[in-house]
Amino acid sequence: MSPITTHVLDTAKGCPAGGLPIRLELRNDDGTFAVLADKITDADGRIKDLMEPGALQAKTYRITFDTGAYYRALGEKTFYPSVTVLFEITAPGEHHHVPLLLSPFGYSTYRGS
Repeated sequence: MSPITTHVLDTAKGCPAGGLPIRLELRNDDGTFAVLADKITDADGRIKDLMEPGALQAKTYRITFDTGAYYRALGEKTFYPSVTVLFEITAPGEHHHVPLLLSPFGYSTYRGS
């Protein structure tokens, strides 16, 4: 299993946010970011294969959710064209789940299990 996974739920619709583009990046020592993965959520709003097992490092990562593309595909407007979550891994041997609860005018995230 990927050491980092995500799940996006569209709370306004009460369903998974399938078809939402996501980018995972790693912050380098010089402060720049390197792209690790560009994926799209499946029909259940999940991405289970962002990284290869064992590839996680104790560093800072960034996930960018392209919420604008998701809502454009639905023919809807959103106040947040993208959502970026910056998080720090201190225990690279653990699984890290970064979910997003989304609506056109708000979002929240937390460390899931």
